[in-house]
Amino acid sequence: MDTNTLIDPYDTLLLDLDGVVYLGRNAVPAAPESLRRAAERGVRLAYVTNNASRTPAAIAQHLRALGAPAVSEDVVTSAQAAARVVAERVEPGAAVLVVGGMGLRSALRAHGLRPVSTALDAPVAVVQGIAPDLSYGLLAEGTLAVRGGALFVAANADSTMPTGRGELPGNGAMIRVIATATGVEPIVAGKPEPPLHRESMLRTGSQRPLVVGDRLDTDIEGATNAGVDSLLVLTGVASPLDVLTAAPRHRPTYIAADLSDLHRPYPEVRRIGDGWTCEGWTARWEEGALTLEGGGEPLDGLRAASAATWEAAGEGQADEDAVKAALDSALPPRTSRSG
Repeated sequence: MDTNTLIDPYDTLLLDLDGVVYLGRNAVPAAPESLRRAAERGVRLAYVTNNASRTPAAIAQHLRALGAPAVSEDVVTSAQAAARVVAERVEPGAAVLVVGGMGLRSALRAHGLRPVSTALDAPVAVVQGIAPDLSYGLLAEGTLAVRGGALFVAANADSTMPTGRGELPGNGAMIRVIATATGVEPIVAGKPEPPLHRESMLRTGSQRPLVVGDRLDTDIEGATNAGVDSLLVLTGVASPLDVLTAAPRHRPTYIAADLSDLHRPYPEVRRIGDGWTCEGWTARWEEGALTLEGGGEPLDGLRAASAATWEAAGEGQADEDAVKAALDSALPPRTSRSG
């Protein structure tokens, strides 16, 4: 068994999917084998995703096809969290208009609710999630229902979603259609809001979870809101510049190149004199700007730079211009493990 590795203190990994385990239909490098290794040492894997378009069974099947260990019970979706939000507010068997895909319909049925597709069925709630075939007609039906007084719930508010072709519009972009047309803002179930993390904890029973994600504004903020540790992997949305300029609620406990870092010792980041060091790197904040000196693994440089920058920024955010010169001169645009 590995000792003194990043994963050691935790009993459960609450894993985001898009940008962490896979990009589109393809696995993120090192992800499947890293997850198999975690499962073999007894760590519970929970795949927690803001994507509400597919059912847990379909997601688990996709994960297994990529080589990751998964059954449907391991998958927790924003659709499930949204369905619970609705079920707690309406009568059993109530009609709920679904502006989205099968993931939402399946989750609503599991709570004893009746999915419908038109405002003519007098739905008491509208639930919206991303779906590849989302149509104007369905958005129009949702608008009519919300304007008529139906509860409005969004599976998530991600403005974009990562794919193999790049970032595409996410549910956060699509919910603006109904919100703008009605003047009603939805209750958001997905990360970083509490419902999805509550759903994850209810389903896993975890005592020492580690949230693993690629987005600062959903995964990491969600962990901050839940009061649990977080690991940011640089395989998805967030860049090194995003990390350095992060607001306090977006600052992860750990930074990793990919999931393989779960099985390595996490290097100590410590203060020495007027700077912060990590392995061969030293970062300082001098005359209102970041300086970064040394060498070794670029990722360790980012870890040292983050400590120095976050300390200088305090409860605010560092200015991009104050960190970009040091970042560009010392680290590549996408910091990864060499070799």
